[in-house]
Amino acid sequence: MRRELTSLTLPILVETLLIMTLGAVDTFMLSRHSDASVAAVGLANQIVTFTFIIFEVINLGTSVLCSQYLGASLRRRMETVIGVSIVVNLFFGLLVSASLAIWAGPILTAVGLREDMLAEGIGYMEIVGAFAFFQALQLTLSAALRSNNKAIWPMLVILVVNCLNILGNYALIFGEFGAPALGVRGAAISTATCRMVAMAILAVIVSRTILPRFPWHILRRWPRHEFRNLMKIGLPSAGEQMSYSCSQLVIAFVITSLGMEALAVRTYCVNIIMYVYLFSIAISHAGAIVIGHLVGADKWQGAYLMGRYVMRVALTRTLLFSVLIALAGTTIMTTLTDNPEIIALGVAILWIDVVLEIGRPVNILYVNVLQAAGDVNYPFYVGLIWMWSLAVVGAYIFGITFGFGILGMWWMFALDENVRAWVFIRRWESRRWQHKGFVGLDKNT
Repeated sequence: MRRELTSLTLPILVETLLIMTLGAVDTFMLSRHSDASVAAVGLANQIVTFTFIIFEVINLGTSVLCSQYLGASLRRRMETVIGVSIVVNLFFGLLVSASLAIWAGPILTAVGLREDMLAEGIGYMEIVGAFAFFQALQLTLSAALRSNNKAIWPMLVILVVNCLNILGNYALIFGEFGAPALGVRGAAISTATCRMVAMAILAVIVSRTILPRFPWHILRRWPRHEFRNLMKIGLPSAGEQMSYSCSQLVIAFVITSLGMEALAVRTYCVNIIMYVYLFSIAISHAGAIVIGHLVGADKWQGAYLMGRYVMRVALTRTLLFSVLIALAGTTIMTTLTDNPEIIALGVAILWIDVVLEIGRPVNILYVNVLQAAGDVNYPFYVGLIWMWSLAVVGAYIFGITFGFGILGMWWMFALDENVRAWVFIRRWESRRWQHKGFVGLDKNT
């Protein structure tokens, strides 16, 4: 099991790194354009990413069911699940794309983007949002491949796409290689095009590896059992992510009231810090797949021990990375901006993040593995209670009411992560998540 964990973690790690870089490239390259562009694109990207939670309702269910069906040797049911996921996410992807493209202006105005940054935010969101359905299909295909122990393919695809995005950004933002200098719109065109390319390549790989023939029969007779299981897993699982993303949107709205510098430093720090917990994301996804296989095979003790092992590894690696990033904080921030206020705030936040990262890897892990084991409701309730009471209400009180600004808010984010970590550890050790798998009744069918 540890060998399987390692074989999954490494490609997922590289894939996640490249996905993060794909989004961060827009921010870092636009930092050469202006801090205002970074702030506008950062807020627009957060809204677009928030809509991706709609796709995660199906993708999370796909990952859990495929892992459990594979462990239970129910391959035909797994193929049906993949087909249902593709059809449903294509439908919702087209709806989301149309909504983001048509209502980009009203949405950004509603979340408080300043008028002098509104034009750039709308230009970016209209283009990236219009092609969000490519991302919907890309996420579905990647989830199916990873669950089938073929994580190497999404990694390689994102590697190619990342290189294309860097070249496209360089050409279209700054007008190189004979291309027009489009600024923010250039970054949006490059990002949207790269997502289309990634989806097309992954579709070919899936058709030649795990789904040689699309299950067209699902269009004649809709598989209610598989769809019901997808929703039973996906709705509470995505609900946890939606709760987190909603809280982040509210926090972004509050930070906007602190001024452009606060919004810009948040955008910079979020894009830096995500590399700190990159390893936690990778090993948590890998651990969830392995635990899903164990649950499908009714090996609950193995699942329990695997969860504890992954938690220890994720926590130690993440803490080490957070300290290294904090030590290099001044150097990193000065390469991104020459605004002394933004640099000072950014360095302080990176040190606060060291405390925050005690809890975050634990939360990332146990949300994933509890969902993989079938305990899908518990992470949603924990996130709903603690994120909103501490990370939103508490951050507002300390940051705005008490006047501690964005640093006071970040301390409350750290408290939220650590409280939730303690709650999740108690849940895993209690073993109340056992025997909640979704395929036990299907093994004799």
